[in-house]
Amino acid sequence: MDQASETPGLKAADLIRDEARRAPDGPGVYRMYGEDGTCLYVGKARNLKKRVTQYAQGRFHTQRIGLMVSLTRSMEFVSTRTETEALLLESNFIKKLKPRFNVVLRDDKSFAELMIRRDHPAPQVAKHRGAHTIRGDYFGPFASTWAVNRTLTTLQKAFLLRSCSDSVYEGRTRPCMLHQIKRCSAPCVGLIDLRAYGELVDEAESFLRGKSRAVIERLSDEMQVASDDLDFETAARLRDRIRALSAISMENSVSAEGLAEADVFAVHAEGGQACVQVFFYRGGQNWGGRAYFPRVDRSDEEAAILSAFLGQFYEDKPVPRLILANVVPLEKDLLEEAFTLKAKMNDARRVVAIERPQRGDRKALVDHALTNAREALGRRLAESSAQGKILDEVVEAFGLEGRPERIEVYDNSHVQGTNAVGAMIVAGPEGFQKSQYRKFNIQGEDLTPGDDFGMMTEVMRRRFGRLVKDEGAGEDVIRPDLVLIDGGLGQLGAVRDVMAELGLEDIPLVGVAKGPDRDAGMERFFIRGREPFMLPMKSPALYYLQRLRDEAHRFAIGAHRKRRSIDIKRNPLDDIEGIGPGRKKALLHAFGSARGVSRAAVADLMKIDGISEALAERIHAHFRRA
Repeated sequence: MDQASETPGLKAADLIRDEARRAPDGPGVYRMYGEDGTCLYVGKARNLKKRVTQYAQGRFHTQRIGLMVSLTRSMEFVSTRTETEALLLESNFIKKLKPRFNVVLRDDKSFAELMIRRDHPAPQVAKHRGAHTIRGDYFGPFASTWAVNRTLTTLQKAFLLRSCSDSVYEGRTRPCMLHQIKRCSAPCVGLIDLRAYGELVDEAESFLRGKSRAVIERLSDEMQVASDDLDFETAARLRDRIRALSAISMENSVSAEGLAEADVFAVHAEGGQACVQVFFYRGGQNWGGRAYFPRVDRSDEEAAILSAFLGQFYEDKPVPRLILANVVPLEKDLLEEAFTLKAKMNDARRVVAIERPQRGDRKALVDHALTNAREALGRRLAESSAQGKILDEVVEAFGLEGRPERIEVYDNSHVQGTNAVGAMIVAGPEGFQKSQYRKFNIQGEDLTPGDDFGMMTEVMRRRFGRLVKDEGAGEDVIRPDLVLIDGGLGQLGAVRDVMAELGLEDIPLVGVAKGPDRDAGMERFFIRGREPFMLPMKSPALYYLQRLRDEAHRFAIGAHRKRRSIDIKRNPLDDIEGIGPGRKKALLHAFGSARGVSRAAVADLMKIDGISEALAERIHAHFRRA
């Protein structure tokens, strides 16, 4: 049950006191909202009425909570059946709303997995991200693309499993390059029968489930038999497979006995920031780790940080049987109950435990994670200090009012006006914000090919026109504190006209023109009301601005190349009205290529299923016009 209220004329503690009278007398989640409608805080309670009443009494443990209450202008309540359900719902709301006064997990990207597909007679091994919608066995998470690629390569070397798509598999008439370099057994052309291939798949599954020693011993026995039979070619192949398995087993092996499936967490807080380091262990192997830097307050204790982090981290991820940590999270029992409830949706027998090991190999793993967390946070604090000094130089160079929290950089890319793409990258105090990057396929039909001014005008009108529209609709949008344009006075003038038209003249604009012969360090900067100027060659701010410009250039070129590649691969049949995927496939199958279709007579085209006389004439006429 969702209840919302907003009492006119009441603020802060009076409003909280008024809300407490109407709050549900049971478990649930409450949300506190500020003047502009943004969510300030999300919390859960065993009894909502009692929890809200505590806020109304005005006895706050920290100044932060007092500030939060003073800013509250409305509250919303959602009742749940149990406190466990409230915990899960709270984590969902925090990830979605990112409230100002909560510990918030940032940069929560999905992890890569390995998948052995089971919906084909010859199962394929492949990388996978996202929901488990394909029937098969999934192994992960892997903390980095590098880790999953390395394991995939090992599986190809050791078990000779196919990685090609079904369409490629069905179309093969001879073995591919992967077979020639001994990374595939070529079931596509029958060089191995499906029963023997299935045995390879089962061995690979056993290896990924932590039974690597048994697999290696079995292969060693087979190698010895082949050697005794003087079948040295087979023995050599088995030897190579054993070497590949042994290499990755030694690299990833875990000394902790019985640690088949666990995630290891360590939290370290210092200087108003925190780092949570996580490592993934599956099947007795270390599948990598990642450092997270959640948004926290100086008053947050490590146990509270870890508790909030775990709830948000596993909100959209499978939970392992065991979670090891360097501190006991707040409400540990409740977290275990919530995670067990979540895990039992897929496995009725699964029980999740959270432990803080005190001795032995498991403690050594946690200590290793804590060392990584301390080092990562130390690097981040050092980088933040240096980054702050650089931003101060940018403020001074461009005459800004304060350190920019959001810098947007724009660039265009095209080849003689074709496949033109505009690109926007975003940077802030914590570096590049790649989730905020945007590309703009240039759509203006009246643009002269190669008109950089016109392209930039279209990009800016689309980007900031949308911003003005969203602001007018009352949506929560973030304006940039600085806009950098790759170009000189011409591009800057075009952008200024657009911003003036949209009423956004208060946003600082800077043009960055490349130096003579495109020499780095010779860039000239253009700002309205000032003469063009350069920064000192050894200026850290200059180096920082070069990085921003180069990143925008890289992103723009990548987007352009992708669009051009799609255009090059485009089939002429795609331009003919009435030709969909099915008819296109039938035509290509019958005539071999689009060129073959172009040479066909109307009568020949009509022999294809689904091609009427009118459509055949249309196809024939299309190629004659071309």
